[in-house]
Formats: sequence, structure tokens, C-alpha cells
Amino acid sequence: MKTLTHAERLDWLRLIRTENVGPVTFARLLARFGTPGAAIDALPQLSTQSGRKLPLKAVSRAEAEAEFERANRCGARPLALCEPDYPRPLAAIPGAPPIIYVRGHSSLFEKPAVAIIGARNASTIGRKMARNLAEGLGEQGFAIVSGLARGIDGAAHAAALKTGTIAVVAGGVDVIYPPEHEELTIRIADEGALVCEQPPGAIPTARDFPKRNRIISGLSRGVIVVEAAARSGTLITARFALEQGREVFAVPGSPLDPRCQGANRLIREGAMLTQSADDVIDALAGQLGGVQEMSDEEDDWITEPKGDPFSTRETERVRASVKELLGFTPVHRDEIIRDIDAPAALVFDSLLMLVLAGEAEEHSGGRFSLSP
Repeated sequence: MKTLTHAERLDWLRLIRTENVGPVTFARLLARFGTPGAAIDALPQLSTQSGRKLPLKAVSRAEAEAEFERANRCGARPLALCEPDYPRPLAAIPGAPPIIYVRGHSSLFEKPAVAIIGARNASTIGRKMARNLAEGLGEQGFAIVSGLARGIDGAAHAAALKTGTIAVVAGGVDVIYPPEHEELTIRIADEGALVCEQPPGAIPTARDFPKRNRIISGLSRGVIVVEAAARSGTLITARFALEQGREVFAVPGSPLDPRCQGANRLIREGAMLTQSADDVIDALAGQLGGVQEMSDEEDDWITEPKGDPFSTRETERVRASVKELLGFTPVHRDEIIRDIDAPAALVFDSLLMLVLAGEAEEHSGGRFSLSP
């Protein structure tokens, strides 16, 4: 952990804002070159070597300076993954966002956090349950995390304002979305914390919400689903939580209410049935001493192979195999690693080269696909 200089933080931003570079690709470049600045210098040659016709260049220093200035004007500050103020639970997940913006009180990251999420068209009972859970957990020292959406999210945030709430947004921290949450957003910025990985002024699009959901679960020790339809973004967050080793809780509901089908299914699949804040507190009691760091197994893809993998015949073989396995439906990197007889680091170098060449695309949660 180290506090970056302004110039170093600029390099972090320049690299993650570069075309085709997502959090996983960023981490691989950082592992290979040591610093974002060195990776930026290597990008043009590396991208043409990977088969790209025109050299890939990082965004300019002036563009990065302008983004930081916009953040400063709206009262947000950037935090890099390596810095001590960056939330530890989020830093512990594979492919954590290299840069996040925080508007409000970053001291809330020091509290254990629980996410409360659910349906936008929530019932009155669902909203009451979200409020009760948020108040009960808040009184016991937990920060409440959610996505500032209509329904369950908004109810949980409002109930936790006095004890501490963190809203993760899909757009910029200065963008009000949804519009009816303008007053709530302003209050959270004043009394809680707004978090995002998008630049200031960014209008949220459909592909930004899964990224937001992954941060919601990443910040939290556990995720509580109050109401969710059988197919909903809420269940995507629950899936991310399981992948990140978080506890998943679900409030049971009527089998006749479509808004409860997703939560009921989670319980059937092993989520903890939850009726009160005490259920959550009891389940998380053993985790409150600290955040589990990445295990060696999770970290083995960062390990450098011997020699220069970019010029070996073996890497060309692995790269061809990786490309053959990829399709237009995103698959997790671990599935690719399992299906190829090669060191994990070589598989990641192959994915890196395909991404920089524009032949593959990185998606949220360490997933990759062929570029359309």
C-alpha cells in the first residue's frame, strides 16, 4: 500500500481509460511491466506485436488531467487500488477497479459493510423489510451498501443515512440517476459516500450496471436480496457475491408474487433465509476481524513465466487455442484456463494479446469474448 503522487495517479488513470484495457488487462500489464507508466510506454509496440494494425496509445496526460479536474469540481476524489484509503474488501477481489471515485466520506470504508438490494418495483412490505434491515444493521455498526436504484435500494439508503450508507452508481458521481433520487443523492454525498469507477459526467448505459453490481458485492461482507424477479440485475449481484466469496442472504416471499421468485430460488440454492438483522449479524460474526485476502490459487495467474512469453512458440500455440475457445458469449477466465493445458500466466498473456489486438473483449467480472 502506498499513497501515489499526482503524476503516478495520472498514469493509473491513463492506462485504465485506454481503449480495450479493463481491470483484468490492467492487472496483467501491471504484473508484466511493474508500473502503469512503463506499461503505457510499452503499449504501442506491444499492440502492434499482437497483430493490431495501428499502435494502441494510452489517453493523453491532458485528458487525464481534465478528468481529475472535473472530479475535483464536483467534490470527488480518485483512489487507486494500491492506496491505503481504497476499500480493503473491494481491493481483495480479483480484477478490482484500478481507480474509483469517492464523493463524500471515505471513512465509511473502515466499517464492515452489508449490501441490501432488490426489485425496483418493490412492494410496500419489501420496502419495509429493507428499511428494518438497514436500520438494524446500521445500529450494530454496519455500513449499508446499495445501488441507488428505485425500490429496495432507495429504501435501504434512506433508512441508513444516519448510521452510514454507501451508494455505488453506474454513471459519474455527479450524475443524478434516477432523477427522482436527486434529494437522496445529495444527502448521501453530504452524509454518506457515493462511489463509482466511471469518469465524472458519464451517463450510465446498460453495460455499466453489471460493473456497478460487482462493486456493490465487492465492498460488502454479505449481500441481502429482499425482492427479485426470476431474471433480474439483483441476481447478477448475488452471483458476483458468490464468486467473490461473500455470504448471500435472501428474504423469503410469497410464491405467488413474481417479485419474490428470484429471492426464493436463492434460498432453495443455499442462500441464508433472512428475517431480521440478527440473522445477518450472526452469520457474519466470524468475519468481522478482517478481510480475507486473495489466496495463492486466486493469485497464480499473476505469476510471471520464465523467459519472454511474447516471443515463444508456446505462447503462439496457447494464443491460438484461447482464440478457438472464445465465442461471442463472455466466459470467465478460469473456464478458459481449465480447458487449456498450459500455465495460467501464459493463458493470461494470450488473452492480453488478443484484447490489445482488438480480437477479444474484456467484460466485467473477468469474462472474455471475441470482439463483435
